Order: sequence, then C-alpha cells, then structure tokens
Amino acid sequence: MNFTRWSARLPGTQRRAAARTEQTVPAAPRGDGSVPAARAERLSDGARATTADGVDALPVREVLDRVPALVALVHGAEHRVVYVNDSYAAAFGPRPLGEPAHETLPELAELGLFPLLDQVLRSSKPRTVKSRKAASGRSYTFTCTPATLPLDGSAGPGEGGGVLIFAADVTDHAEAAERLRASERAQRETAVTLQKSLLPQELEQPDDLRIAATYQPGGTEAAVGGDWYDVITLGGGRTALVIGDVMGRGVRAAAVMGQLRTAVRAYARLDLPPHEVLQLLDGLASEIDPSQIATCVYAVHDPNEGSLSYASAGHLPILVRDENGRIHRAEEPTGPPLGTGGWQHTSASVPLGPGSTAVLYTDGLVERRSEDIDEGVASLERALAGATGTPQVVCDRLIRALGVTADHDDDVAVLVLQHPARTGSDAELFRNATLELLGGIEAAPRARAFATGVLASWRFAPDLHDLGVLAASELVANSLQHGTPPMRLRLRRTDRRLIIEVTDGDEHLPRRRRAEPADEAGRGIAIIATIASNWGSRRTPGGGKAVWCEFALPK
Repeated sequence: MNFTRWSARLPGTQRRAAARTEQTVPAAPRGDGSVPAARAERLSDGARATTADGVDALPVREVLDRVPALVALVHGAEHRVVYVNDSYAAAFGPRPLGEPAHETLPELAELGLFPLLDQVLRSSKPRTVKSRKAASGRSYTFTCTPATLPLDGSAGPGEGGGVLIFAADVTDHAEAAERLRASERAQRETAVTLQKSLLPQELEQPDDLRIAATYQPGGTEAAVGGDWYDVITLGGGRTALVIGDVMGRGVRAAAVMGQLRTAVRAYARLDLPPHEVLQLLDGLASEIDPSQIATCVYAVHDPNEGSLSYASAGHLPILVRDENGRIHRAEEPTGPPLGTGGWQHTSASVPLGPGSTAVLYTDGLVERRSEDIDEGVASLERALAGATGTPQVVCDRLIRALGVTADHDDDVAVLVLQHPARTGSDAELFRNATLELLGGIEAAPRARAFATGVLASWRFAPDLHDLGVLAASELVANSLQHGTPPMRLRLRRTDRRLIIEVTDGDEHLPRRRRAEPADEAGRGIAIIATIASNWGSRRTPGGGKAVWCEFALPK
C-alpha cells in the first residue's frame, strides 16, 4: 500500500497528517522470517535489545495487513477512508481511499455503524457491537476505537480524530449460538406442548359453580415450568378444585406435573378429606423424583355447607371476595410442599356462600424480583376487589392488573370460581329440603312421606318421582340397619340433577355386593346402583358417613 498515492487525494491538513504518519511509521525491512532484519542484526550483534524493543520496531501497517481480522481506518467528521487491510478488501472488495465512508464503505451503512462512528468521535471512547450479519451472510463483531492522527494546529473541529474499525469474524460462533437457541426453542416448544396437553382441555362445569382458568407460559426466554390446575366433580353436588406448581423447569417439570395431576384425579375419586389427599400426593411425589418438590392446594366445595374446605402444601393462600365485596385471605399453608415426606397436613375452611368469588393461583402471578411476595398478594387482593364479571373476565382482568405480559419470566396459572346467588326463576331450579331422623321404627315411614311430598312439590314426572322415593327409602333403610343416629335425609335439586343423601354417625362405608337368594339383606345398595345415574359414599369431617345417589334430569 502506498501512503503517498492516497494522501495526495486528501485536502489540506489531512494530507500533511498522512505524510507525518508515513514518516512516523517507516516500512522496516524484513529478514527471512517474520522478524525485521534490523532487529535480527541487533540480536546477532549482542546488542541489549529486549522483546519489547522488537515489538516497538514492527511496522504498524505490516501488522494490520497480516491480521486475519478486518481493519479499516477512517478520519474526520466525514469519516474519510484512510486505510483498509487485505482482510477487509477480501471480505467486502477493494475500496478507494480518501473518499467519505458513506460513499466508499456502504457495508457500514447496511450494518448500522455510522451512528456508532459519530459517537466514538464525540466521546473519544471505544464502542463494540456484537454479531452483526453482513449481506454476504458472515457475522462480525465490530470494535470502533478512537485514533488520533498527528495533525498540526490548523486542523478544524473533528479533523484531528479518526476511528479504527476492527471487525472479528464470529460467523461460526453466531451459527453455533443460533443452533443452540433453535435447540432451546424446540425444547421449550416441546415442554409447552406437553404442559398444555396435560392440562384439562375443557374444564368440568359443576351445577353450583361457575369456573374458568387461565394458563400462560413464561416468555420465550423463560423455560416452561410445572404449573397445573384441575376441576373434578365428586358427585353429590360436591366439587374438588386443585392448583399446583412443580419446582423446576422444562420437560421434566411438565412430566412430573402430569403424573401429579393424574394422581390427584385418582385420589379425588376416593372422596377423601383434603389433607388426606395431600398426604397421599406427598408420598407419591417423593417416589416420582426425590429431587423435586411441588406446592399444591386441594379444595372441596360443598353447596350445602357454604364453605370451601382445603389443604395447602406450601402454596399461596386462596383469596375469596364475599357477596359484599370484602376480601378474605385463607390461612397460611396447612403443611409443607409435596415431596418433603414425613409431615402431616391438616384441613381448614374458608367461607364461600352465594355471591362469592374465589381465586386460586400460582406464584408467577404475584412474585416479582423487585418486591416481596406479600406485596404481590396484596396487589392481587386489590385487583380482585374491583374485578367483576364472569369467571373468564375476572381471570383476564387479574392477569392484566398484575402486569403479566407475553414476555413474563414465569408461568402463570389462575383458577377462578364463583358461587352465584340465584334469584327469580333460576332459584326455583335449585332447591334443598332436609329431614332430621332420630332412628326407630317410625324413621323409614317418615322418610318416605317426606320424600313423596318434597318431590311432588318440585313437580317431577311420575317415574322420576317414584324412583326418588324408592332411593330415599333404601338409603334410610341402609342407614337404620348399619348406621347410628343422628341421621339426616337431604334432597337437593339443581338444573341438571336430583341428589338424595343420607348421613349418619357410623364411619363404616357401604359397598355393593351380590346378595344370594336366601339373604335377607344386602340388596339396598345394589338397587340404588341400578336405578340411579350415580352413587357414592364418603366419611364426614365430624365422624360418620354420607351415602348419596343422583338422578339426571331430562333436558
């Protein structure tokens, strides 16, 4: 490269600066190797030269010409091209010197580097941009460093400074990083697909509750977690609701979540108290993966009790807004997270009367790195106090109010249930009738007469009326023979079914068995199972049991 040739094209002070640059950095002769000949002579003569002296003697242009990185030097406010090395010319083609870079280095404009050059000139501080992809498909990391040329005092503003552009080819690194990102995206998509496939595709809708749920995976930079929820109809008008969060990320957390959700549905069919369900889950979680734990809330709604009984394994508290708009926060967790083993969970309850709304949620909704989680729960309480509408509308409003967006850094699951206050014609479809039975020989006739009158007042068809009376008579007879007082007969109708339930003080649960022709007992439950749409039994919290059956009403 001939500095004299291109410096003749520079105006004024820039041409004089180029001449000084050529004088300041002479082209030293080279020996046989890469060490300059002058340096080799000094070493052979035994002169006291050091390695640093040899480096200082290397011509700058020679070094820049030989480096594999792309190097260009621009000067002044117009960024006139002073120098490009061979690697730069090989990458982008030969470039004329002395012209503004806007005209001769269009690739810098394509890469968006001109604002960076201006910034370096103004601040006199180096700047770096990583992995910019050129039109050729190659990726480069550019470092722009201020370079002061030896101009005289006649230089105008901005004419005394230059910028050394150093570009390292990082194509291989960029492609490897992109392959890694593509692999991570594929794994994340697999985990999200697995997660969503394991969640209920359509929520069960009980007679007495309105329910909606929302699940939103974390943003593209966040690995999907193990949040889940479910709604399980238990029969007899009762409904189980569950929400949980597996501690972990990725496919493994989603798989563990799926196993726990399946187990919850199986255990729920046993109609156990909430704390006993969590106790079973705790043992299962330890067997699935001892290194992972999960938080969970399992709750059961009974429309006859007007409350939500629950057990919490280290999960966030349930929030309830009553019919007057007051917010109630359930008690702290009633046991440690699942998978810890050896702990006893307990059950508690929170009021959920007609007109109430309850929210179950995972920590992604309320947890923020910049604030305590109690502040997030308090924010959710305020949002719930003003969130009205259908359960799905409430879900959406809570998500927006808590600032959850598409790029949120954690999974979010929200389950909203409402116990509507029914009035007018709707209230006629939801009726209750209860008879207390003390036992004795008069209990069965009283139960039949009571059921006959109630079902007649509810204007059921004759065939359903007769089946209901028969079911009430058999359930009471079974309780009189195998149970203990006090006994209660309850009839309940909804817009979908007739429910008949008998409770007593004995904890022994009946089971269906085949009675032999000579047997005088054992046919009551078999009759119930034959004529009813569904039947079941459970132990009651205060001791004793409840046996129930259901009849589907014609649409």
